Amino acid sequence: MTELFDPNTLQQSWPTTEKPRPIVIFGAGSIVGDAHLPAYRKQGFAVAGIFDPDVEKAAALATTWGISAFATEAEALAVPDAIFDLATPPAAHAAILSKLPIGAGALIQKPMGGDLTTATEILNICRDRQLKAAANFQLRFAPMMLALRDAIAKGHLGKVVDFDAWLALATPWGLWPFLKGLPRIEIAMHSIHYLDLIRGLLGNPEGVHAKTIGHPNHAVAQTRTAAILDYGDSVRCVLSINHDHDFGRKFQACEFRISGTEGAAYVKLGVNLDYPRGEPDELWIRPVGGSEWVEVPLQGAWFPDAFGNRMANLQRFVSGEDDELIGSVDDAWQTMALVEAAYQSSARPATAIAPLPGR
Repeated sequence: MTELFDPNTLQQSWPTTEKPRPIVIFGAGSIVGDAHLPAYRKQGFAVAGIFDPDVEKAAALATTWGISAFATEAEALAVPDAIFDLATPPAAHAAILSKLPIGAGALIQKPMGGDLTTATEILNICRDRQLKAAANFQLRFAPMMLALRDAIAKGHLGKVVDFDAWLALATPWGLWPFLKGLPRIEIAMHSIHYLDLIRGLLGNPEGVHAKTIGHPNHAVAQTRTAAILDYGDSVRCVLSINHDHDFGRKFQACEFRISGTEGAAYVKLGVNLDYPRGEPDELWIRPVGGSEWVEVPLQGAWFPDAFGNRMANLQRFVSGEDDELIGSVDDAWQTMALVEAAYQSSARPATAIAPLPGR
């Protein structure tokens, strides 16, 4: 029997650890200042310092946040009992992971490598070095998504039968200069979050149909994607992603609609609208037996709270307080496999339509 729906009882955060470890951050890009450091400060995690090959960049960010910048990579690696946070481009992950202390805890910025081959290399490095490693697919840990998952688990939607993701917005790709020239962008660097979230909620699909393309107004490899995840006859799952709807805020959107047999949910991912300033996230649920939509009062946002919750699970797993490392490298590899399948699908010809018969 489904329990009475109370939006205030849905899980929205991750318990903090009673045995915190210092965090060593590799990378001093915008995501570190926008999300990692605000989240860790809010959660009360101690950051031992930052290392970046661009030492001036690392020093400037460290000064802003009142923390240390490591002069060398070796100095960063020598911090005892650290959790290593790799906020680095995909091409840098494997080299850093191969130098981490045996058995260390590590958080790896998504994607887990540039393609499935490098993801497999990263997986094998983590296994060989016995790393307690997870990928930073932190959308699963956003307050709205923790609450959504909890609502589904408690039966407030019935059985999920539809999942729609719809994005029509303008994304400032120029904030990430390292993306220039990369052959894979939209799915590998953005929609990967949604694919990982969907896997976390619905499990692995049987396959995927996808098409991802660029836009004539700029040189980024891909910025628009349409995809169908095949869950057989049990769930219809569709993603429509357009990062080039740059005609003002009025009709832009970044939202999910999740329908069950007896209830439904609506999620607004506010951070992507006017990124990085963003707008408030929203979660609405029409529960089993209800006649009205109920807004869930959110206790935080995707940015930065999901990053703190993601780190909390890793810290607790390393300390033995959590039995499960959500988004472990083994699990993240499966998200990478889904991404790879989507690109393979996009590269294949579509099913041909029969021509009009001649007279």
